[in-house]
Amino acid sequence: MYPAVPDRHLPSITPLTARSVALSTLLGYHPPALPVNALVKVGELFGITDRATRVALTRMVKDGEVSADNGVYRLSERLLRRQAEQDGLTSPPTRRWTGGWEMAIVTSTTRPLAERVALRKSMVRYRMGELREGVWMRPDNLSRELDGIIADQCEFLVAHHGDSPSLAASLWDLPGWGAEADRLLTVLDEADSLAEGFLATAEVIRHLLLDPYLPDELLPAGWPGDRLRERYTDFNANYSERLRKYSGG
Repeated sequence: MYPAVPDRHLPSITPLTARSVALSTLLGYHPPALPVNALVKVGELFGITDRATRVALTRMVKDGEVSADNGVYRLSERLLRRQAEQDGLTSPPTRRWTGGWEMAIVTSTTRPLAERVALRKSMVRYRMGELREGVWMRPDNLSRELDGIIADQCEFLVAHHGDSPSLAASLWDLPGWGAEADRLLTVLDEADSLAEGFLATAEVIRHLLLDPYLPDELLPAGWPGDRLRERYTDFNANYSERLRKYSGG
């Protein structure tokens, strides 16, 4: 694995459901609001019926994921934050790295399972690597505010390490991430149909969420991170326009 936690802590790509297609579509639109007919058309690309999409949207309203007004569905405030996170994948805010490492230490020894799972999800989202149970680290080259889940459960320190490249290699499977990024560059090049493009963007977004976004000093030679981000940005701009024309959104 690329992070120090299992993939189950990130949204899955397959199998596609009416909900996942509608949600992914809205996350990709700016502003994130579409009429029901447009969402139905996107669902049809994957064999999802009109009824299935409408039922899924009704449940999403009930679950607080979207709101509905005159047949137009919009992302909730909570999912707007997720969209902003997704949009920031191509250029996370950074600062000059001076050799320090953020170290998050879990302060509570007795935590319910739900809290532990929520913390792991947040640590992956904030590109932290798990050194051992209850200790998470990363180079302090990113500028961002940590969410309340992490702040409530952890104490933060700044540490230094005598061999930062080795530490980074122990926290993340960098060769594995790079190999998958190279594969996804090919996937983007070969994604011709709307359905293929939809799946390709979902795969790339998920993979970029797993990029530790290390300072240059800690990256292997030939690291494909920037190439994947640039290719995704170009691909997504073109694909979004094609999907908008198809769906009428």
